[in-house]
Amino acid sequence: MTKHEYNNHPPAAITIDGQALAGADVLAVARHAAQVTLGDEARRRIQGARSLIDQITEENRRVYGVTTGFGHLSRVRIPHDQLAQLQQNLLRSHAAGVGDPLSVEVVRAMMLLLAASLARGHSGVRAEVVELLLAMLNARVHPVVPSRGSVGASGDLAPLAHLALVLIGEGEAEYDGRRFTGNEALRRAGLQPLALHAKEGLALINGTHMMEAIAILALADAQTLIRTAEVACAMSIEGLKGSHVPLDERIHRLRGQRGQQISAARMRHMVRNSEINVSHRDCPRVQDPYTLRCAPQVFGAVRDAIDFCAGVFERELGAVTDNPLLFPEQGDVLSGGNFHGQPLALALDMLAIALAQLAGFSERRIFSLLGPNDWDEGGAPLFLTPNPGINSGFMIAQYVAAALVNEIKILAHPASIDSIPTSAGMEDFVSMGATSANKLRQITEQTQQIVAIELLCAAQMLDFRKPLKPGKGVQQAHKLVRSYVPMLDHDRQLAPDITAMAQAVNDGVFNVIE
Repeated sequence: MTKHEYNNHPPAAITIDGQALAGADVLAVARHAAQVTLGDEARRRIQGARSLIDQITEENRRVYGVTTGFGHLSRVRIPHDQLAQLQQNLLRSHAAGVGDPLSVEVVRAMMLLLAASLARGHSGVRAEVVELLLAMLNARVHPVVPSRGSVGASGDLAPLAHLALVLIGEGEAEYDGRRFTGNEALRRAGLQPLALHAKEGLALINGTHMMEAIAILALADAQTLIRTAEVACAMSIEGLKGSHVPLDERIHRLRGQRGQQISAARMRHMVRNSEINVSHRDCPRVQDPYTLRCAPQVFGAVRDAIDFCAGVFERELGAVTDNPLLFPEQGDVLSGGNFHGQPLALALDMLAIALAQLAGFSERRIFSLLGPNDWDEGGAPLFLTPNPGINSGFMIAQYVAAALVNEIKILAHPASIDSIPTSAGMEDFVSMGATSANKLRQITEQTQQIVAIELLCAAQMLDFRKPLKPGKGVQQAHKLVRSYVPMLDHDRQLAPDITAMAQAVNDGVFNVIE
């Protein structure tokens, strides 16, 4: 486990006190409904920044988004008696998202990240705003947030506007398994909507919280996927009577790549004490296909990419991505560009590319497992079925994997290399990181399905190798697969098997295999 990997014991409760969140905190709230409270230090920071906003409005100073319009309309001065209306109109006008709603776990992560950013005391909202966000989380009031509409530059404006509308009793939210208006959802949960004050609408929508929410969730899934893919590959090596020599520590020490050495060590440990390996020690085959022989090199490259992305995503967990930013100690209000999603966009695209390689790598081993293998005498029958012809076995499972890999390759095209100017040219280069994030969610799910298919095929091949036993770790993995899905001894629907195994991959059950 690397320094970035999250443990399987999420905290039951979290206190936001202005500190950087941990990835485990986000997972605990998003996936395990951990309770969240606002700490005293955060309240002090929030109040300090709010006092500066109150001073600005009283003095009628010209400050972007506080006493002016937004984007290209920043030249428009707003009268004092319309400052609250400005913030409310901002949420309404920016709630223009389309597409399927984001999942509950993504919305919960967004809410937590937004609250934590506001609580760092550089945004100028009142404590009541953060408290309502946390109360909604704790009561499981989840805004309905369309997934499309952000260009990932001036913050995730459209998605966050849909989220924020519920705080003022508008928009839609899910509560107790049903969808209501924002006002009704709050009422049923015993909560009251807010009337926004100066700067608060802008602070609620001007951040990278959708991109970052998806990034942290996908990062955890990618960390699980690489470990599970290594398990599946070790099973395939044993099932295909692959050589253990390419896992030798000396080979990987010579290259010095960190991820490669970790992957080789894990797989070497999983295939230890293998009876199957002993059985083909004197076979005439000199080298295996790359997807067996070069597994540590490819897995290691994916590991290193995941580690790089983890650094980017986890630094963002302590960020304030609002604009303008307040520095109460100096009395300064600075307009900048922390809302720009480029750091996240590039890393999201990199993670998508890494998972695309993982998926394609797995599909090629699935193909090899189904045969025919002219380099393996006494192997399994074609398509891993006891009676090929009358049975088709896993034939179509490989078709499915191939179809998924094709789609993943298309989705892995980087969104961050594109830019379409917005806001009458004021926002002349945008990150498109939200597109990167949405694509990554789909790639992650489909890669889980491909690795699940490899686990099923590799386990089936190992059944045909009996009574020879594979390495100790592979034995554990085979037993785990069989605890979910029985051996395919005659044709049946494979979709339920793949679904069950993909869920096991998603749940991280193979992380225990060493």
